[in-house]
Amino acid sequence: MNKAVRKAVIAGNWKMNKTPAEAKELLNAIAPLVKDAGCDVVACVPYVDLQTALEATAGTNIKIGAENCHWEPSGAFTGEISADMLAAMGVEYVITGHSERRTYFGDTDVTVQKRTRAALDKGLTVIVCVGEYLEQREQGITAELVAMQTKIALQGVSKEELARVIIAYEPVWAIGTGRTATAEQANEVCAVIRGVIKDLYDAEAAEKMVIQYGGSMNAKNAAELLAQPDVDGGLIGGASLKPADFAEIVKAATVG
Repeated sequence: MNKAVRKAVIAGNWKMNKTPAEAKELLNAIAPLVKDAGCDVVACVPYVDLQTALEATAGTNIKIGAENCHWEPSGAFTGEISADMLAAMGVEYVITGHSERRTYFGDTDVTVQKRTRAALDKGLTVIVCVGEYLEQREQGITAELVAMQTKIALQGVSKEELARVIIAYEPVWAIGTGRTATAEQANEVCAVIRGVIKDLYDAEAAEKMVIQYGGSMNAKNAAELLAQPDVDGGLIGGASLKPADFAEIVKAATVG
């Protein structure tokens, strides 16, 4: 990461874990461990934990995000939550396009763009996930695929709004599998994404763009990944549920 122009962002993605009581306990454990962080710290939690998380992190440096949002402000969308609802609660971040949403719940590049647009319209900062499956990597189309996902997600996003967008590169084959892209592989794709931003906007926008790596980053590999010039943080899954491990990743982003 290039600290001269970008501040790293370490965001936990809790997925479908933790009751409200458990969320409070976890955040209370994490908060003192990351209070001196030199990076931005975010916890993206299940919908039912949001209010508890906001209360538990009041007065701390931890920001709270949701794991998804719908593109409409209201309507007949049973089980969905709108960006309006999140903003009204005081939530600051939201994830769109996570591979698990794409794989299990039918999200497409088009709906990811619509969700991203809705979140930006309500003042949220959006973590947009892009990434390839193993067979796509083996076919040698990673760069083209990730570039396309990025371009579609950012349709209609102005350069000014881009300041509230984070791109998270998540190779699907490395999520929850214990497999991790090498630091060089992660940086290569993050550099591709930065090149797309340069083409869509300009060199200044590309330099300021925060690009995370999200494929099984953990306490042991975080320092090596974050030492790469185009890796500006992490979207952390399992390790975000372990206070000591999450704090170690934050530390790596602080001193890196």
